[in-house]
Amino acid sequence: MTPTSIQRILPRRAIAILTLTAALVVSLAPSRLLAPAWADDPMSVVRTTVNQALGVLRDNQTPLAQRQDKLRQIVSATFDFTAMAKSALGYHWKQITPGQQQEFTSAFVAFIEDSYLSKVNDYRGQQVAFLRMTSDGPQYAQVNTDIVQGDKEPIHLNYSLVQEDATWKIYDVTVDAISIIANYRNQFNRVMNNQGYATLISDLKNKQAALAASLANH
Repeated sequence: MTPTSIQRILPRRAIAILTLTAALVVSLAPSRLLAPAWADDPMSVVRTTVNQALGVLRDNQTPLAQRQDKLRQIVSATFDFTAMAKSALGYHWKQITPGQQQEFTSAFVAFIEDSYLSKVNDYRGQQVAFLRMTSDGPQYAQVNTDIVQGDKEPIHLNYSLVQEDATWKIYDVTVDAISIIANYRNQFNRVMNNQGYATLISDLKNKQAALAASLANH
């Protein structure tokens, strides 16, 4: 598995929409106005975040670096990356040491965040329709949205959230019924089974370093 192969974890269409998802959670409001992860319900978390983002993304006067900084803040506040990293590694999570678990989580978070940051300017005026919220139990919920693209068929983008200590956070996103985390898990499982943890973490770190270098040159 080469460093660039991680980029092929998702099908091309899913990667494109993951990029749009990242762009839709950026906000340049002061920190106290960032989408509150402690909002009353999951729909409020998603709606507030996206509505703030859409207003900002339409403002082409804002410097790119400033948008990237706020994107990192809002993603960190809204996504449960620890749960995402654990789920992405699947049953292999219990096979690595606590130190490796921490190392993998850090590398995975950095990779996801830098993937998002590198695509901030991909927004092209799409609108978001908030459809419904459904409960998957006392602590789990899903918020269904559509990305409206004019005359094109809308893209179904659904957020899975978990409540921890009265805080709702996103732990997965499905794009036209394709789970982002499941796609990562499939790829990571193949690498772990065939080449082991050392190869996986090396490739993940190399890809993240390339993304970070690209961001620094913007």
